[in-house]
Amino acid sequence: MLTAPGKGDVPNIVHGVTHDTVEPDERILSCASCTTNAIVPALKAMADEYGVLRGHVETVHSFTNDQNLLDNYHRADRRGRSAPLNMVITETGAASAVAKALPGLGAPVTGSSIRVPVPDVSIAILSLRLGRETTREEVLDHLREVSLTSPLKRQIDFTTAPDAVSSDFIGSRHASIVDAGAAEVDGDNAILYLWYGNEFGYSCQVVRVVRHVTGVEYPTYPVSAA
Repeated sequence: MLTAPGKGDVPNIVHGVTHDTVEPDERILSCASCTTNAIVPALKAMADEYGVLRGHVETVHSFTNDQNLLDNYHRADRRGRSAPLNMVITETGAASAVAKALPGLGAPVTGSSIRVPVPDVSIAILSLRLGRETTREEVLDHLREVSLTSPLKRQIDFTTAPDAVSSDFIGSRHASIVDAGAAEVDGDNAILYLWYGNEFGYSCQVVRVVRHVTGVEYPTYPVSAA
């Protein structure tokens, strides 16, 4: 089980979206990346309701152990600059992984990333050209309903907190959390702000895939960990 986007024929699995496509004879699986898991459920929710013609994701991401703590040599030049002291422009594999994690989307999605000096919780700014015009209220009502009653309710959470900041979502078990106050919709253009726990939230998605492929059942008693 890989915890990074798979290359070649390795399937990229996002629980809640494509976990049911895993073939019994698969030997190597990828749970894609934290960012892919953050955006794919929201992409599916939007595509199912409105259609998506194209998209771009900009991630503002916590720094990781692939960056230097102090300025030093790195094969990726910008990642050689001190992670705790700088905002660092870098690339993300999430956009290219979307095509494998959500093959039915049929829309191009591009992506880029900025690493910032926080240890956990990132945000994906998902800019979409929709298949039809809509309103901000309609989109938010749809995503709120998805977070409460749909098969994606373990993946998508929803917050209306006017003072929400990144540290509020440390420990969230969801793949991403829609920030209602930040969303913008104008006709067929929608911009969604998706907080995500790039450590624990992503780990919960990985565990869900492991449970699925191994046949381990969820507990029958009520627990938030499910």
